[in-house]
This record gives sequence, structure tokens and C-alpha cells, in this order.
Amino acid sequence: MTLRSRFTLISSLSFGIVSIITSAVIFFAYYDSTKIFYFEKLRNTALISAIYYLEKDELPKDRHAQIKKEYNHLIQNNRVAVYNQNNEVTFGQNLKDENIKLSHLQTARNNKGVQFMSDNQFYYGIFYPDNQGDFVVFVKSPNDSFQSQILRLSIIMLSVLVLGLLAIYFLSRYLSNIVYKPISNVVKRINTVDYNNISTAITSTNTNDEIEELIRSYNKLLGRISENVLLQQNFINYVSHEFKTPLAAISGNLEVFAQKDRTPEEYREVAKDSLENVYEIENILNNLLLMSGMTKLESSHKQMRVDELIWKIYEKLEPKAKEKHSTIKIQLQVTRPALLEFPGNETLLYLALYNIVENAIKYSYDKPVVITLSEKENRLSIEVKDEGRGISPDDLVKISETFYRGKNVDAIKGSGIGLSLSKSIFDHHQIIMKIDSKINEGTGVLLVFPEHV
Repeated sequence: MTLRSRFTLISSLSFGIVSIITSAVIFFAYYDSTKIFYFEKLRNTALISAIYYLEKDELPKDRHAQIKKEYNHLIQNNRVAVYNQNNEVTFGQNLKDENIKLSHLQTARNNKGVQFMSDNQFYYGIFYPDNQGDFVVFVKSPNDSFQSQILRLSIIMLSVLVLGLLAIYFLSRYLSNIVYKPISNVVKRINTVDYNNISTAITSTNTNDEIEELIRSYNKLLGRISENVLLQQNFINYVSHEFKTPLAAISGNLEVFAQKDRTPEEYREVAKDSLENVYEIENILNNLLLMSGMTKLESSHKQMRVDELIWKIYEKLEPKAKEKHSTIKIQLQVTRPALLEFPGNETLLYLALYNIVENAIKYSYDKPVVITLSEKENRLSIEVKDEGRGISPDDLVKISETFYRGKNVDAIKGSGIGLSLSKSIFDHHQIIMKIDSKINEGTGVLLVFPEHV
């Protein structure tokens, strides 16, 4: 069922339920009030009948004549029955009415009155004490007029209900067309989006309503999907490029060596080159697997010393820095030793910091890499700074994206994963990473740790 049909159905049902309840309340209220009105008229008639029959000897003739005139105007003799103490009809012609039972007479005497309906008749009886004795005066009246009024009211209310339901149905259909027209337009625009232009945003309606919010949310979703598509494309390009180089080197060496016998030294050399290429492929795969499971990582954090982690990285990368005719300098400017203690995953943080320092060494160009540990506003900061070729402003905004590498990396090996992986690890530990760089002046990576508690 479409939203438009659902809206129409719910509107019609809601109106129908409310109308039925309202009609029922009005009907029963009118029914009770009309019945009370008829019984009140019968009570007055019973009282006039009692005066007419039982007070004739005590009233002046002119007064009695006036009552007789009213009496003849209101009722007929065959609708009146005056019962004495023996429950016998002494006045009136309503003799042997089977609907008037002894229980009714007794109730009238006990309660000073009684009323009921039977055989399409209204009955009302009053207790009237007189000097001639105690009497019960009963009058009756057909309820044809009452039934006719109730029937007319039922027909009118039923007609209004049916017409109202029809009116609300067609009105709901009309309003639903107006209300859901913007949604239909959005659906049409979405259907025109294909895989090649998935990043194209839907034009805003500028209505500042739920439709506008839907369009904004959809455009955000399109942006994320487009990023994922671009990421997949980059991944394919990366795999085809990065894996192809070491695999080609391995296969090329093996093909050349297969052509003739080699010396043991040559075999060791080709085995060494092949192993380096295999280790490179393995390192890339391990980083990919680690990144894919980063969001699911739930390793418990343990208290660790950040400065000790930096020294471990120094010991590991100092030989590589010397190969690049560079060096690593560590500057410790922290006066509060407690700031150097941090709860985190030591393995992940080691990998993230290792990638940052390794990148600095790669692009340092025979100049030192400086690692500075400092404190500011109860926070630990680590800055890794080199004086290498730097990063262009266009590359800087994308440098932390997976598989992205700057345009000026030249022949320096890299996968484009390290910095993205490091950022994911820092985000996991709520560590803020900022990168500042200038072409031919160097790059600085600033890490701001959470406030120390």
C-alpha cells in the first residue's frame, strides 16, 4: 500500500471513528432528553387528570371548567386510569390495561411516581392522596411521535456520516496528491541517478520542511556512497599497481634464473630480493586486514608510557634513518610525568606512530626528523616534523584518505595506507591528528592526546 493510499485510509477511518462516537453520544443524549420530555408531559397530564377527577367537589365551578378544558385538550378518557386503595379503576376509561401491573402501582405509592415504556406506549403514574382516599393516577400516550423523531434523527445522522466519509475520502485523496507531490518529485530525481553520476546531489526545494531534510539526508548518503565507490576504485587501482610491481620482480627474477645455472651467491641474492618483495606484499595485506577490522576492534586498553613507545620506534627506525643519511631527534619537554601515561592499545599506537615517523624519514632528504613531546592545557602533544619536500595544498586535504598518495612522491615506495590507518587508530583513541605542510619546507604532524584526568 502506498503512502498516499495509507494516508487516505487512515484519514477516512479516523474521521469515521470520531464521527460514529460523536453521533452515538448525540443520539443517546437526544434519546434520553426526548424521553424525559415526554415523561414530563405525561406527569403534568397525570396531575391535571387527578385534579379533574378527584378535586371536582372542592374546586369552584369556573376553575373546574378551566381544568376540564385543559384536560379535554391534553388527553382522552380512555388513556386515564385512577386506581383506589384496592387497585380498582374508579375514574377514567383505561380499564384492565395489562401493561399496568400491581408492581407498578406499588412502586408509585412507595416512590410517589413511576414511569416506563411498553407496547409502543409511554406510561406515567403518580401517587395522589385525597380526602376520599389514596389514589394512583396512571396516564399513557403512544410513542409514535417519539419513534418518528428518533427515526428521523437516525436517518439524518447516518446520511451525514456517509456523506462525511465520502467527503473526507475525496478530500484526503486530493490533499495527499498535494502533500506527496514533492516526495514523488524526489523519487523521480532519485530514479534518474545512475552509477556514473551517483555523486550528483538532488536539488534542494528550499521549503525548510521534512522533504528538505529528506533531500539533505539523501545527498549526504549519496556523498558517502560516492566516497565508498571511489575508495573501491582506488583499491582496485592500488592492488593492480602496488601488487603488480613486487610480483613482476619476483616472476622476472625467477624467469631469468631459470634460463641457466647460477652460483650459490646469485641464488642467495635473488632469494633475498624475492623475500623482500614477498614481505612487502605481506605488509600491505596485513595493513588492509587491520583497517577492515578497525571498527570491530574491542581490545582492552591498558595503561602505557608514551615516551617508552617513542623510544621503541626510535630504536627500530634509527638504522633506516641512517640509510637515508638522516637521523631522529627526540625532544622531551614534559614536566609532568603523569601526562606520559595513557590508556590505549599499545600495538595499534605503536603501528600508528611508526607510520608517521617512517613517512617523515622517507621524505626528510638527509635532514633530521624531530619528535617533540610537550604539554599544554593538561594535554600531551607529540609533533613529528621533517624538513623534506612537503605536501601541496591540494594533496593535503586528501592525504589521510585510504590509498591516496601525493603527486610529488616520485619513486618513493608506499601504499597510501599508512597515514589512513594511523588516523583511524588515533580516532579510535580520541587523539586529534593535525597535518601542516609547505612545499620544499617540510611537514609537521601534531598529535593532541585527550585531557589528562
